[in-house]
Amino acid sequence: MDTQKEALRRIISTLANKNEELHNFLETVDKTLMGLQEESYKVMSDLEVELERLSSALEEKGAELRSVIKEEKQRKDAELQKQLSEGKFALLSCEELLEFANQTLTISNEEEFLKAAKEIKERVTMAPAFRLTARPAVSENMSQFTVDFSVERAGLQRLHFLPVPRAPEIDASSCAICDNTITVAWKPAGEAENDGDISASGPIECYELEYRKTNCNSSLRATGEACWEKIHNIRETHVTVSGLKFDSQFIMARVRARNKMAAGEFSEPVTMETRAYNFGFDAATAHTELKVQGDMVTWEPQGVKGHDPRLRGKENKTSRSATPSPNKTTGNRAGRDRFAGESYTVLGDQEMIAGCHYWELRPLIDWKSFTVGVAYRASLGRFDQLGKSAGSWCLHASQWLQNSLAAKHNNRAKALDWPLPERIGIYCDYDNGDLLFVDVDRLHLLHAFKTKFSQPLVPAFTVWCGGIAIKTGLQVPSFMGNFFSTNRSLSNLSQ
Repeated sequence: MDTQKEALRRIISTLANKNEELHNFLETVDKTLMGLQEESYKVMSDLEVELERLSSALEEKGAELRSVIKEEKQRKDAELQKQLSEGKFALLSCEELLEFANQTLTISNEEEFLKAAKEIKERVTMAPAFRLTARPAVSENMSQFTVDFSVERAGLQRLHFLPVPRAPEIDASSCAICDNTITVAWKPAGEAENDGDISASGPIECYELEYRKTNCNSSLRATGEACWEKIHNIRETHVTVSGLKFDSQFIMARVRARNKMAAGEFSEPVTMETRAYNFGFDAATAHTELKVQGDMVTWEPQGVKGHDPRLRGKENKTSRSATPSPNKTTGNRAGRDRFAGESYTVLGDQEMIAGCHYWELRPLIDWKSFTVGVAYRASLGRFDQLGKSAGSWCLHASQWLQNSLAAKHNNRAKALDWPLPERIGIYCDYDNGDLLFVDVDRLHLLHAFKTKFSQPLVPAFTVWCGGIAIKTGLQVPSFMGNFFSTNRSLSNLSQ
């Protein structure tokens, strides 16, 4: 009986899965059908617009040619009309002179005859008929305006739909990722296939790039994965995207070509490893007077009671007896992670156990004092302050009463002769035991610790008055290579 019930449950589970699959399939088909209707209406509208443009262009050209023929006809007509008018006038003058000459022949008086004959001779010399060209000024021939649109007609008959551009091919060897910037390069479809027939994909006007962050190194989309970010109107066969935050293991990019009206299929995506250190504040460790909000920590005192010297004395007394030994593990600190007393400290939530890591700190406008560095989480007591134990290395900045900058470790401090930075870069090479603090804006090495890390490290911060903001998800910047010369001096505070 139980076996049959179990078998039936499996059948029900299979049917339920299939039922959900069918629902999803029908929903997809329905959306596709709606998309098809919208897309067909769109392309039909685009076709009508193009035909209208073609008709308008043809009509404009026809009007232009008609105007040229009309102007030539008018010019010739004016010339001929002028000749016709002049010819009629000359004919009339000639007929009058002829009649006068015939009348002169009938004159019997010799003196009158000679006078009339002389007048006739003078009038003949000046007669318009003898100064008029006896041929038309222009020809009726208009054959220079004969047209032959056979080539254009054949071209119109060859009209067809614009080819959709084929997918470009991303050149993985030319892609680069550095300083939180990615560069993606590709080849057009024809060039990628080495056939030289780029026109087969139609004229390409621009390219479109899409990229997204992912924790998978394949193109299969995982549940909850980030959407594609888009970059349009790329005119070259490469593009650089800068200012990224690498809070995932990989970044994936793909590209497609676009012609006048349509975009083709996307290329096969390329996946690049980000290799960045991404962490946040561990709010569970934050002192009660520290407010953690996103990438910022601010100091918000809760009143005089929290600063009563007598209470602090009791807390410090408790601290001496409650501070665990550096050899004790995190497990022994259960329920006692939040810093207290005058240790206005908060830790990062991601450990460093190997490799190179980099992040940046920026003090907020109203800051008075802060400390940034790394520490063995397991060795910090609730009342321990950064830089006062063998398990923490830090940089301390203050503009309370006077400006000061110092490197601290194992209760020893080294004053640094440098203006207070507006942005501090922290580099930690766990394997080689290097911890560097850099003034990012001036590209100056503030201090370098050289040691041997033996326990998991976490970023550590102390804030008193004001606040700080951190920037994570950063790769180790290329400018860090400037600070690794063999002759650079290392801290005398190192172990």
